Amino acid sequence: MPSSDAVAWRREHGDALILTLHVRPGARRSGVEGVHAGALKLSLAAPPVDGKANAALCAFLADAFDVPLGRVTVVRGATSRHKVVRIDAPVARPDRGWSSAAR
Repeated sequence: MPSSDAVAWRREHGDALILTLHVRPGARRSGVEGVHAGALKLSLAAPPVDGKANAALCAFLADAFDVPLGRVTVVRGATSRHKVVRIDAPVARPDRGWSSAAR
């Protein structure tokens, strides 16, 4: 049974966190914008060229969740705005605050 704070874009799998994202590259600055079509919407201050946006996304999430870059993996959607990202053993949990802000 899902917990009372369950949101469609976030799920836990063991000690990993799985996020469904809608990413908007080429923004003025990186940050959380809310929810879009059941996914957490993020803006990235990196162009969608040569993997720069994916690298910026992983760096943003690694910093936000206080984990080494190697613990952040784009599982699906490397060339799409719609992505699924896995964060292994997150130390910080800013997503819980994003949930209340995004509702």
